[in-house]
Order: sequence, then C-alpha cells, then structure tokens
Amino acid sequence: MADPTILGLESSCDDTAAAIVRGREILSSVVMGQSELHAAFGGVVPEIAARAHAEKLDLAVEQALEEAGLGTREVDAIAVTAGPGLIGGVLSGVMMAKGLASALGKPLIGVNHLAGHALTPRLTDGLCYPYLMLLVSGGHCQFLIVRGAEDFSRLGGTIDDAPGEAFDKTARLLGLPQPGGPQVEAAARGGEAARFAFPRPLLDREGCDMSFSGLKTALLRLRDRLVAEQGGLHPADVADICAGFQAAVRDVLVEKTRRALAAYLAERPEQPAFAIAGGVAANGAIRSGLESLCDRTGVRFTAPPLPLCTDNAAMIAYAGGELLGAGQVSDMTLAARPRWPLDRSAAPMLGSGRKGAKA
Repeated sequence: MADPTILGLESSCDDTAAAIVRGREILSSVVMGQSELHAAFGGVVPEIAARAHAEKLDLAVEQALEEAGLGTREVDAIAVTAGPGLIGGVLSGVMMAKGLASALGKPLIGVNHLAGHALTPRLTDGLCYPYLMLLVSGGHCQFLIVRGAEDFSRLGGTIDDAPGEAFDKTARLLGLPQPGGPQVEAAARGGEAARFAFPRPLLDREGCDMSFSGLKTALLRLRDRLVAEQGGLHPADVADICAGFQAAVRDVLVEKTRRALAAYLAERPEQPAFAIAGGVAANGAIRSGLESLCDRTGVRFTAPPLPLCTDNAAMIAYAGGELLGAGQVSDMTLAARPRWPLDRSAAPMLGSGRKGAKA
C-alpha cells in the first residue's frame, strides 16, 4: 500500500504551521512566525497568538498545498496538534482541522505535540524503535525511551523551568531580544565561559531529573551585583554571562544524558540510538556536547535539521501518518488539551490541575 499523504497543522504556541508529508518525504512545510507581534511584550501573549493563528491557518494550508502541487482532495488525512500548548492556539488548529476533515470526508488525527517532536528522528533519519530521546524546548525537557508512536517511557525531566524558558529569561534579564535562545547563543560566541562560576543544579542527585530555576536565579544575582559595582553591564559582561550560562546548561544536559543512556543501554536495544529534538536542539554548543558523549559511548547520535528542531507541522503530519497506520483515528469529539503528558503511567513532573498532568 502506498504511503498516505497527510496534511499536518501546528498552532500550539506562536508558530502557525502547515505541511504535507507522504511517508518520510516532506512535500511542503510552511511556518509563519509571530515574533514581531510579541516583541514588545518580552514573551508570547496567548491572546495575541490565538488571534494570529485564526487569521493565518487557512493561508498556511493554502501555501502548503500550493508548494506540494496538490489539491485538497489529494490529501488522505488531516493531522493536527491537539495539545499540549496554549489553549487558544491549539483550539484554533483543532477547529480548522475538524472543518477540513468534515468538508473533505477525510480521517481526522489528533497528535500530541510532544510526540511530534519525539518521532521526528524517524522522519529525518529513519530510526528504529526503541531509541532514547531528549526532548528539550521552551516549555519541555524530558528523557524518553521511544518504543512506538504511542509508547513512551520517561526516565526524567525538569522539575521547574525548561532550558528554553531559562534561555528566554536570561535574554530578558540581559536586555537581549526575543526569542532568547539564538540571542544568548550568539552573544556566548564572543564570551569567556570560565569568567563567572555558575551552578550545575542536581548533579549531586541520582537520576535524570533536572532543574534550571536556580541557574536563572544565580544569573539574576550576578547581573545585579555587576550593575551595583560598576553602574551597568558592559558588552563583555553580557557575552561572558551568556557563555557561562550556556556552558552550565550544556554540562547539566550532558551529564543527565549520560545517566539516561546507561538506563537505556541496560535494555540492550538492537540498534542503540540517541536523538535530540525541540527548539534547544538548535543550540550548537549543546548539540556538540551531546554528540561527543554519544561518540564516546558508541551510540548513534541524531538531531533534526534546524528547521525541524523548532515547532513545525511536518512532524505533526508524520506522527499522524504513524497513528493512521496503527488505526488510531480521532472523531469530531477531539478536544484541545492544554496538558497532555506522553508517559501517562509516570508521576507528573510539574504537578497537576483540574485538567490533568502538565508534563
């Protein structure tokens, strides 16, 4: 049977995306960012993001179809991020997908946004199950053994801030533009990481859990001390702080990955592989540190191309194709979910609310 052609929609945060994927072939991938809309606020404003998604989703779909050279009738199924994420944005995508699926008479597939990231190495590199995944982004950070399209075992994760969130907060504290990750990385290239001593949280605790809140607090105190002592921050101070902060995040992730690899390899996978995905996977220093660890361990290292590290709809379309192949199809009762943990048997990392576990 030929691979189905899947139209994917993604609107969980501040990128409106549509893509068409057939098997492992990306026929088109459109991402419409919102950075300019949120720039004055120092972060993503959910209400603004939701409105922008509602305005752009049909344009993104139209462009994706045009780039793929396909009509709507040539699409076999509609896959959409149904959570987790900012509820207004997720709801915009789900309603758009329901409308398309109903009008075209095509299957509707609700996809977990985190599963989209976690399955990206199968799209880009054809990894075999099981593999170890570090999902590291603005809102999430966790180690997962990926055993199937709906089979994930969490080995550990952040108990507070995700690394991407910490990068964004660091940028704000230092007066750098948003999104913070690329700005901090760029500043760090001209800095001396050893100038300031940053903590490496939770390295004295067994296991794979991580914490980045204390690292952010240490940076705030350092910034305030420098401002008090010299009346402000010099460009060299900003570069050195960014370099030190980035090195601390890298060291924590590398050490925790070493521990996660040990647990994963204890299961003796036939083709051991480690993958990193999510926005922070685009950071060159972090990626290089993890790749070196895998070289020393004898485990295959994979990371998606940079455009597929950040939020995109190609990963949602691919994940939808795997779910479709397994017979996992949604219906018109599909709901937008602000929280949707991948490993539902594991205790919540970040607590629970009335709508369930956050992560």
